[in-house]
Amino acid sequence: MASQTAIDHDSKEFDTKAGVKGLVDAGILNIPEIFVRPAEELNSAKKNIEVPIIDLSDIGSGNRRKEIVNEVRIAAGKWGFFQVINHGIPLSVLDEMMEGIRLFNEQDLELKKEMHGRDGAKHVQFSSFDLHTSETADWRDTLTLSLSHLGSDPDPSEMPSVCRRSTVEYIKHMKRLAKTLFELLSEALGLRPDHLGSMGCCRGCSILAHYYPACPQPELALGIRKHSDAGILTLLLQNHIGGLQVLHNGQWFDVNPARGSFVVNIGDLLQILSNDKFKSVKHRVTANHVGPRISVPCFFSGDSSQLDEAFGPIKELISEANLPRYKEFLLKEYLAKAVSSPLDDKPPIDYYKL
Repeated sequence: MASQTAIDHDSKEFDTKAGVKGLVDAGILNIPEIFVRPAEELNSAKKNIEVPIIDLSDIGSGNRRKEIVNEVRIAAGKWGFFQVINHGIPLSVLDEMMEGIRLFNEQDLELKKEMHGRDGAKHVQFSSFDLHTSETADWRDTLTLSLSHLGSDPDPSEMPSVCRRSTVEYIKHMKRLAKTLFELLSEALGLRPDHLGSMGCCRGCSILAHYYPACPQPELALGIRKHSDAGILTLLLQNHIGGLQVLHNGQWFDVNPARGSFVVNIGDLLQILSNDKFKSVKHRVTANHVGPRISVPCFFSGDSSQLDEAFGPIKELISEANLPRYKEFLLKEYLAKAVSSPLDDKPPIDYYKL
């Protein structure tokens, strides 16, 4: 196992604020050692089963809504992942968001460096995400937009000008879609449609816009290593270049991009709230010979005003026949663990299992 000194040395050699894209632009033929992952982490995916795709059209129809709720219940309980189509968000909004992230990453390097940071001090910052905290780095650059401190509407002036307008518009649509999904998830748990929303699940929204350059040795690297999401729910927009994989029944399965769709996955906090009725599962992103792959996950992690309140399985889901599987905890304690732990460390959810 590499020492922290070795990690720091390798990361400083690489950390020029130009990101992974800077390596590609320099014409490297072999990736630096800090990106080479252990062979056991690189086993391949099965391609013969699709992650569930749920059509949200006619969601206002009573019978159709019951069908959708049942599909959500099965997907969230068995896979922890599903894709949604016909969600009502115009393709133009999605295309402009992806184009804005591409333009940010491919603009003049000096402009990009102005947004560089990795200490979390900036609400909006560009970085190679885990470079100084993990033994092996992920093959990606990330623009982080931490919006939970901003209330209902982010301050556009904090965002890069090249993607400002598209991001503001995108966030509005994400919040509307999240509200719909939390209603469906509530009903799938046998609760009132507004139950999860009334708990603040639609709040605490943050975006990590990932840019994965083409990799000269994709068989040695990962775009993002195996992990589960620590928050409540993730909505992911991705372009046509694949790479996202889900761990299901001990095997990796590709999540093939579908034009205009969103990938939805259950986070650890929602697994806790549901008392294991819904599953938060491991997933990863492979590296590719072609690129860039662009993805924009929007994370919902709860109401920041409730950080000092007890958090645990929803009381209505607990009975003598269905005992709690997690102890209660303070949300601020949990989120502190999530923020301070690298992806390859023990996930915070493990500390609270009964």
